Amino acid sequence: MNGAQAMVKCLEAEGISRIFGYPGVAIAPFYDALYDSRRIEHILSRQEQNAGHEASGYARISRRAAVCVTSSGPGATNLITALATAYADSIPIIAITGQVDSHLLGKDVFQEADMRGATKSFVKYSYLVKNADDIPRVFKEAFYIASTGRQGPVLIDIPRDVQMAQLRKEFVYPEEVNIRGYRPNTKGNAQQMAKVIAAINEAQKPLLVAGGGVILGNGEPVVREFCEKFQIPLVHTMMGIGVLPKAHPLYFGMLGNNGKPYANRAVANSDLLIVVGARIADRAVPKPENLERSLKVIHIDIDTAEIGKNLGPTLPLVGDVKNIFRTLIDSKIDIDTSSWIGELEKIKKSTVDQRKWSNRLVNPMLLVQTLSEKMDDDAIYVADVGQNQLWSADNYVMKNGRFLTTGGMGTMGYSIPAAIGAKICAPNTQVVAVCGDGAFQMTMNELATAAVCKVAVKVLVLRNRYLGLVREYQEKNCGRRYSGVRLHDYPRFDCIAGAFNMDYVECNSNEQLPGMIEEFLAWDRAALMVCNIAEENLTI
Repeated sequence: MNGAQAMVKCLEAEGISRIFGYPGVAIAPFYDALYDSRRIEHILSRQEQNAGHEASGYARISRRAAVCVTSSGPGATNLITALATAYADSIPIIAITGQVDSHLLGKDVFQEADMRGATKSFVKYSYLVKNADDIPRVFKEAFYIASTGRQGPVLIDIPRDVQMAQLRKEFVYPEEVNIRGYRPNTKGNAQQMAKVIAAINEAQKPLLVAGGGVILGNGEPVVREFCEKFQIPLVHTMMGIGVLPKAHPLYFGMLGNNGKPYANRAVANSDLLIVVGARIADRAVPKPENLERSLKVIHIDIDTAEIGKNLGPTLPLVGDVKNIFRTLIDSKIDIDTSSWIGELEKIKKSTVDQRKWSNRLVNPMLLVQTLSEKMDDDAIYVADVGQNQLWSADNYVMKNGRFLTTGGMGTMGYSIPAAIGAKICAPNTQVVAVCGDGAFQMTMNELATAAVCKVAVKVLVLRNRYLGLVREYQEKNCGRRYSGVRLHDYPRFDCIAGAFNMDYVECNSNEQLPGMIEEFLAWDRAALMVCNIAEENLTI
């Protein structure tokens, strides 16, 4: 067995059934070995960054580490943005990159790139494999590191000659992992847990703030049970969308600059914040020092580095969300929050949306509400970046599905490849990518992957002929000096749809919207819908 064959055996041992990639000479031995696998399907992306985003979408829906593969040099460096995106959002990805032959390393030969150095800030860990006999251990460790503690991408850079080298030892895939110094804390310190319980019992106005870590840790059921048992209301960050459905009586919206005003008022009026799986960055709380002075903060996270990074906690607690909240559910907590919930309901009802929307074309707020209401209960909504992301997060009607977006890095072009990966993972689930006309043009080439693989993903484009969020910034801060943001009238979206054998519909008014969305969602193959919106619409 050579190294490339061992790589395939390792992926099969991990239960990997699909990988996303783009071949090249430096990774060709692996692809040759993959040809003989009857258990792994290769999805050919149209660009390496898209392979990483497709793996991200797949990982987020499967809730397991997913795999992307590229060649060396520019093939590998193209992947860096996808790795940075996954790292910022804690998505478990195994990135396998081909590398030039070992004896050529450091000589600046054709298509050599130092991937360990280039990705140091954007991966949880990285390997440069120098011995084919190390491949089973490296792969086992990589999957373990990516999937435990705070999840994230792991890079395996492997020279071509190592892929071709024969193993000197018998291939044995390890059953256990023992990495010195890597022991993720999952249970939570007992003394800290007692202090947390005491703080909750003392609170008059407790409020749970759910971040993306709740979903990544598969903690939605226990957090929901905790809130319901003790009647503790919940708000969330953008990455925490989906912990509670919008219709739940304890749900009080998304906080932050682009969230609901009543969610922000709930935070301001609370006397105890229970922050779970969120770093509480600037989008969520612009001035955290104000909160630190006025209320207690319990900060729960699997990653010690995230606790107190932006909002100083009164009580830090490190551990896995499922373990901690199962303990809290079984603890002696006796509080009465009825008057607090009544206060929040009054705040919610009294809050008036002061934004004004253009009467021209389609109202983006109504668009997102109508789309998400008409989508299946378990559908997957993938939002891109820009104004469309903020409108989506603000107006999405959460039921029992999933809301995916890139919150930490804010990577334009994420939605189409991520939606393709999600749809490949869950072929019987409705998946819709929502993007602006700028983001669409960044990754529209990936529609070829959907066409070849018969992936019935739906793509909805909010078209205002501008890079909308930058235009909005220039309107507010640059005296309406619009520089470098106009997209003009291209591309011809109907021609794009035809080129990739997609159904197509274009909407120009709110009156047309319900019927066209129903038609768009009803098609049984990939479809493209364009909704024309006025450029003067603002997010806030």
